[in-house]
Amino acid sequence: MHELEVDVRFSETDALGHINNTSYFIYLEEARMKFFEALGLATNVESWNFLLASTNCDFIAQGYFNQLLTIRSSIKKVGTKSCEMAHDILCAQTGEIIAKGSAVLVCFNFLNQKSEPIPEMIKEKLISHLVHN
Repeated sequence: MHELEVDVRFSETDALGHINNTSYFIYLEEARMKFFEALGLATNVESWNFLLASTNCDFIAQGYFNQLLTIRSSIKKVGTKSCEMAHDILCAQTGEIIAKGSAVLVCFNFLNQKSEPIPEMIKEKLISHLVHN
């Protein structure tokens, strides 16, 4: 499991004063990238080999400007060509769950424009961070 803290900026809120729904997907993207960086996997454009195939976010409670969030990311499933991540977004001060998200990432060969098996070295790292519920 990997944790990332995010301070909610004013620009990430809406007219109702809470975190805008689109902002959660930006938080989840940052959490995914930091997770892969923590695994020692390159996240630069030249060597990145994953596409986001699917993502979702369930909004459990409202979040607000200047709130400190903790995003906990883990690997839920590893397949031949894809992996699934799970994310919990919590209020860092109270531990209250604000949102739950998930993402499916597909290993992709950009030169050939098709999916391909996850390289064994990457697959081993992903499997080593697999969390069973």
